[in-house]
Amino acid sequence: MKFNIKDVARKAGVSISTVSRVVNESKVVKPETHEKVMKAIEELGYKPNAIARSLKIKNTKTIGILIPDISNQFYPEVVRGIEDIANMYEYNIFLCNTDLDQEKEIKYYEALAEKQVDGTIFIGNIVSQDLYKKFKTYDIPVILIGADYEDVPSVGIDNVGASKEIVNYLIKKGHDRIAMITGKNYDPVVGIARLEGYKNALNEANMPIEDELIVEGGLRFKNGYEGCRKILELESPPSAIFVANDEMAIGAMRAALEQGISIPEDLAIVGFDNIDMSAKVYPSLTTVAQPMYEMGAIAMRVLTKILNDEILDSKKIVLNYSLLERESS
Repeated sequence: MKFNIKDVARKAGVSISTVSRVVNESKVVKPETHEKVMKAIEELGYKPNAIARSLKIKNTKTIGILIPDISNQFYPEVVRGIEDIANMYEYNIFLCNTDLDQEKEIKYYEALAEKQVDGTIFIGNIVSQDLYKKFKTYDIPVILIGADYEDVPSVGIDNVGASKEIVNYLIKKGHDRIAMITGKNYDPVVGIARLEGYKNALNEANMPIEDELIVEGGLRFKNGYEGCRKILELESPPSAIFVANDEMAIGAMRAALEQGISIPEDLAIVGFDNIDMSAKVYPSLTTVAQPMYEMGAIAMRVLTKILNDEILDSKKIVLNYSLLERESS
């Protein structure tokens, strides 16, 4: 039998409004009355209507997550960090896969706003101007993971510094011609920041920046595969390739191995991210390790602070990264 709020009030010997105050966690209810109502709720197995309750207390205990590509190994680990902290604070999550489609991003964001989520977390490198306008239209806190845009709170790493460090590592290994497979040229992280780090390292080492050694890729295995094939067709191929993410780096390794090139004896290949597969391929991939789980967990913790009107130490949180040397270099 399904019981309602009237049944609870009758069993506890109180008014319906008193039951409502207990359910909505009001502090004006006396402890002994609160105990009676809670006992009645437990005995009857009464479950308050979550939607009605959310309208009363003006929160839904839900968080929306916008993720660009659920098939990319980088993102599930970030989401796991978000979810663990969300569960700790008793929040449920709505996960929206946008397929790197800006129209989908806006559509999903508007849908989350209509569902009255308490906050949203955007994972990805590119925040379009149209999406930013939506952020400003709705009174919903937003946290960015990966991107760094305007005045929106964000969590990430120093992509320029990390890229510079891994290229310096190759230079110290004795490589004097180093190619790079980048992200898309409009991608501010994989396409621009990591390319900037590559160029900074070469400039400081007084090594020439050769346009033919820089190939635009994307984010996928096939982009790395095709980019590496293009580089290996050069009259004077490089001795090392820095690839802007691990999935592309694994594609580049496949292309090199298909041509009988030994890694790392003939060609060193390094990546970026430290996705799970980077340690499992052969040879295992040298890469920059991003703290993926921590990025998600910290972003969710920052969001709870905003929702609780706590003061943030900083709107821009930059986490540490590490260089993992493996067999591919």
